[in-house]
This record gives sequence, structure tokens and C-alpha cells, in this order.
Amino acid sequence: MLVSVDIEVVRSATEELVRAFGRLLPQLSGSAEPVTAGSLREIVDWPGTRLLVARVDGEIAGTLTLVTFPILTGLRAWIEDVVVDEAARGRGVGEALTREAVRLARASGATTVDLTSRPSRVAANRLYVKLGFHLRESNLYRFTAT
Repeated sequence: MLVSVDIEVVRSATEELVRAFGRLLPQLSGSAEPVTAGSLREIVDWPGTRLLVARVDGEIAGTLTLVTFPILTGLRAWIEDVVVDEAARGRGVGEALTREAVRLARASGATTVDLTSRPSRVAANRLYVKLGFHLRESNLYRFTAT
């Protein structure tokens, strides 16, 4: 059942946000460090980063991070850390977050928006295709400092 979803750009790191991320982040990553008001404040204050939250009935039900940055070929936009609370999945929260992120990216001047999603996240991958994202043939490399 689809519900009314309100999307907002986070302007300050509140205790409500810290509690919500304490619930949401483990649903995204088992290895992520716990969120603090300081770590949220760093993200919120970082130039080119917008932290979005989705509210259902006033409660935070999901989040997404939109990062925009200039490079020589133009303004790039990247979506990261999309997570919808298990209790709210299948109700339009992820779609509302992603649509708003794309709108904000385009309004900033980005002509493309990139994201990655694990193949095991079947519903999320189906959503991204539905919203017009295309799977790119690419290699993703990661360097991890030891």
C-alpha cells in the first residue's frame, strides 16, 4: 500500500536523526560505525552533500545521501546510502527519496545521476530501472586502506 511520503533535506543534526540513523543504518550495512550527532553534522555541513530523509506519518522511514561535485566534464551527481526501514518497504518511500534526489541533482545542473546497488537488493534494483536508471557496463574498483 502506497502512503503519503514527505521528503526533506536535513539542515541540522538532531537527536531524532541520531535515533533514526541508529535504527536505519544497521539495515543498510552491518559494518557501518554507529552514527553520532557529530558525524551527521559533518555530512550535513559538507559542501555538495545533501542528506534527505523520508517521513511517513511524521516518523523518519528512510534516507538517502545525494553528492554533487564538479569535474572537468561537468557536474556529477551520485546517490549513496539509500535505506528504507523494513517496516516501510514497498510503500513508495524509496521511490519518493530517489525521485527527489534526481530532481535536486538536475536543478543543480547535473545531467547524469549515478548509483550502485548490490544485485541481492532485487526490489531496489527493480525500482531504479523503473525510475529510468540504466545498468552500465563498468568495472568498479575499491582501494581499502589497511
